[in-house]
Amino acid sequence: MPWSSFQGSLSTPKVDVIVDTGSPFLNRTVDGFLKIGAVAAMRTAAEETYYVVKSGNISHHKFEQSLKKMCKEGAYWGTVAGVYTGMEYGMERIRGTRDWKNAMLGGALTGAVISAASNKGKDKIVIDAITGGAIATAAEFLNYLT
Repeated sequence: MPWSSFQGSLSTPKVDVIVDTGSPFLNRTVDGFLKIGAVAAMRTAAEETYYVVKSGNISHHKFEQSLKKMCKEGAYWGTVAGVYTGMEYGMERIRGTRDWKNAMLGGALTGAVISAASNKGKDKIVIDAITGGAIATAAEFLNYLT
C-alpha cells in the first residue's frame, strides 16, 4: 500500500525536499510544484519588500495584499512546474529514453495546457506551446553544458 511522507533538509547551498507518494510520477510533480512554488513566493516577497522599503511605510492592507500575491504567484508557478515535470516524465516513460526531446515535448505540452486553461485564443496557445518547448529545450542544453 503506498504511503506518503514529507521530509526536508537544509545544508548550504542546496535545499532539498523529498516527497514520497508511492508513485514516481506524482513524486516528481509534487517536488516540482513545491520547489518552484517556493521560489516564486520568495521572489514575490523580495519584490514586495523592495516596494515597502522604497515607499517607507507599510499598512495592514498592503501586508495582506503582499501575502495574497505571494500565494497566488507561488501556486501559479508551482502548477506550471508540476505540469512540466509530469509531462517530461511522461514523455520519458512513453519514449523509453531520457534526452532533450522529452524536455522539448514536455515544455510544448505544458505551454499549450497552461495557455488553454487560461482561456486564450488558438494562436496564443500555439505561441505558448512553441515558447514552452524552446525554453525547456534551452534549459536542457544548458544543463548538459554544466
